[in-house]
This record gives sequence, C-alpha cells and structure tokens, in this order.
Amino acid sequence: MKNTVKRILSVIMALAIVTVVFASCGNTSEETTAADATNAGDKVYNVGICQLVQHDALDAATEGFKKALTDKLGDNVKFDEQNASNEPTNCTTICGTFVSNNVDLIMANATPALTAAATATADIPIVATSVTDFATALDIKDFSGATGINVTGTADLAPLDEQAKMIKELVPDAKKVGILYCSAEANSKYQSDVITGYLTELGFEVKEYTFTDSNDISSVTTTAAENCDVLFAPTDNTVANNAEAIANVLEPAGVPLVAGESGICKGCGIATLSISYYDIGYKAGEMAYEILVNGKDPATMNVEYASNPVKMYMENRCTALEIAVPDTYEAIAE
Repeated sequence: MKNTVKRILSVIMALAIVTVVFASCGNTSEETTAADATNAGDKVYNVGICQLVQHDALDAATEGFKKALTDKLGDNVKFDEQNASNEPTNCTTICGTFVSNNVDLIMANATPALTAAATATADIPIVATSVTDFATALDIKDFSGATGINVTGTADLAPLDEQAKMIKELVPDAKKVGILYCSAEANSKYQSDVITGYLTELGFEVKEYTFTDSNDISSVTTTAAENCDVLFAPTDNTVANNAEAIANVLEPAGVPLVAGESGICKGCGIATLSISYYDIGYKAGEMAYEILVNGKDPATMNVEYASNPVKMYMENRCTALEIAVPDTYEAIAE
C-alpha cells in the first residue's frame, strides 16, 4: 500500500514538473513575441487619411504628411488614403471605417475631416492639418495651445491683420470690401469675423457674402462684385474647389479678390499671404511619428502654425486690373 502511494505521488510530481516546464516554455514564447511586436523596426503602422476634397493646397498637405512618415518609417507605414469629395457626410463614413479597422492613427485634412474624426473616436490618435482654428473646429473654450483630447496637428492660418493691410496696399482707393465664403465652413466664419475688425480699423466698409454650397456660388459672387470694390476669400475649401467659377464672374467685372491661400489666388485672385501647405503637412507627419513611435500624447502636444508667410501675386490679373504690386511680392507661377 505504501509503495502504491509512493508511486502515485511520484507520478503526480512528474506531471507537475512537466506542466511547469511547458508553461515556462509557453511564457517565454509569448514574451518573445511581445518583445518583437514592440520593436519599432518590425511594427507596421496603419494610418488612415481623410482628405475633404482634392485641390492644390490639401493635396500638398497630404503629400507632405506622407513624405514625413515614409522618411522616418520607410515601408513600415501603410496609408489608407480616402477623399470625401467635399461632402462632410463622407468624412463621417470614412472616419467610421478607420475606427472599425482599428487604424493606429487618423490624419484629418481640413476642418470637416477633423470634426468627423474627433466625433468618431476619443481613443485613436488624430493628427489634423489645413485647419484654420482648432478651438473653433473642436468647440474648445479657453484654448491655450493643446486640445486636451486625442487631437493635435498643424494650422493653416496666415496673419489676418497682414492680409487686411495687403488689401489696403494693393487697392488703396477701395471703399467697400466683400468677404466671400461658404457658410457651412466654421473656420471661414472665424476668419471673416477677425479680418472684419482689421478692415474696419483701416476705414473699409465690410459686408459678408455667403453661399451654402457650390450651386449658388456664381450668383452670390455676382452680387458681391456688383456691390464691392474688392473681395476677400479666406481659406475656404468650397471657394478653392470652385475658383474657376468665381474667376468667370470677377474677371469680366474687373473686381479684384485677395485670397487666404495660394491655390485660391491662382484660381481667381490677385494676391495672397501664402504659407506652404506641404510644410504644414510635413510637420503634421513628424508629429504623427512622435505619437506612433515615441508614445507622445496628442492631448498635450501644442498645435503648430505655419512660419514665414510670403506675399505673392498673380501677374496676369494684376496687369489686367492695372494694380501696382510692390517689389516685396513674389509672382505665382502660372
């Protein structure tokens, strides 16, 4: 009986030893896999890009963003690049898909893309670019530089006081300034409110001319041209996407337009205080790298702004309108 008990105990002990050994081997394998997964050189990062619409400025920002990440990660970053065709509802669908696919990061190019991404997720990091004012876009009160949520990025706003001075500089005899923008774009309204103050200080009479979408842009532009000496268009995606239609109204009417960015200016304007959308996109890509690889928290990362804006002009339109352009302006290639 005693021998039987001893044999049973020996078997139990042997089984226990085998179990421990196999468990130990299993843990080692899991730990090795985890270590491999955390190796930045092996991980492939999946980034969803939601761009509101295709036009020169936003295209350049996306190009810069992708270049920054591929410069740093090579083949270890994959992009799912989607264009919303200027439909905010498409931004919502696109960002929802990114969340369902559990991407590592969302890049939101333009304000409606940002608001859609921020609504879709509070967990996945979001890096936005081509956004005029993050506080307005995200409805943040007492904004001090960082959003406090899973969002950071780069802004595309050039100094509005300098843009107001450009209007005075280029069209010194003008009395009435019309501000042309899409009422659906909150950041355009923000720019209009701010520059109105500066224009009023310079002695201009200012009036807003807004349209709801591309369907009424020609008629609204016609009304503005009939009642104003010069127009100002902020960094507005609908304006950018319909610059040719605006030019078709303003050029025969002989009314100049100062634009908030170079793409709009090239399409229908005489001058702009230009930033590089490629550069702000590239900076956004660098910020994305810091989040993905170095664990930075977007909630604490200050929004970055474009540096060294440049005064630029369209030579053909300025010549046609007999506008004298100072030597401090650079010509936009036509």
